[in-house]
Amino acid sequence: MIIVKTPAEIQQMRLAGVLAAEALREVVRAVRPGVTGTQLNTIAERYIRAHGGIPSFLGYRGFPASICISVNDEVVHGIPDGTPLRAGALVSLDLGAVVDGFHGDVAVTVPVGEVGPKLHRLVRVTREALSSAIDVVRPGARLGDIGAAVQRHVEAAGFSVVRDFAGHGIGRALHEEPQVPNFGEPGTAAALREGMTLAIEPMVNLGTHEVVMDEDGWTVRTKDGKPSAHCEHTVAVTADGAIVLTAIPDGVI
Repeated sequence: MIIVKTPAEIQQMRLAGVLAAEALREVVRAVRPGVTGTQLNTIAERYIRAHGGIPSFLGYRGFPASICISVNDEVVHGIPDGTPLRAGALVSLDLGAVVDGFHGDVAVTVPVGEVGPKLHRLVRVTREALSSAIDVVRPGARLGDIGAAVQRHVEAAGFSVVRDFAGHGIGRALHEEPQVPNFGEPGTAAALREGMTLAIEPMVNLGTHEVVMDEDGWTVRTKDGKPSAHCEHTVAVTADGAIVLTAIPDGVI
């Protein structure tokens, strides 16, 4: 069942979205060669708790950390550990925060030090695809319109969209209905209604769209071992279009 939120509930979700975005900003500021995933996880968790929130991911279905950290060919759901980040890598950072019972969810991929033009372009196209998807959000638009906007932009750039994982509804639960795929046909699937809240999150691969799961049961990788990028905003559907609940003036996405 799709849960439509009241204006007051959307305002509460905005508080969670801002906190999540601020925590992500602090993590991105700490990204550099030599920093470990464990250190970045500590930054995220401490920031969220210090500002009155609860990490959405910690303990969710047994996930052992407050942030997902996915490096290079890791697409999503990477578990932070003590491995130092290397210069020239891409790192995807995905976190959520709970404030007064509502979740905000946000993600971004950033370079570690200097990377080549192909990886810069992968990151840029992923961000642009997210913007294209948000632009079509309005009452009466279809979930297929969102997926088609992402797919069209990504494939025109020569990259591929992951099909096995998707965005999702969000609210009092981190994952609510509906699923929000990053591919589809315009004018298909469920219609958007005012008050719906969605986490839209393109996952874009340099090579094949196919992915595999690590033995840890969490980390998702590209099947061909090529890099991937990921970005995400939490949005609310209003009469005037989308409100980005995880947007902040000095945000990293």
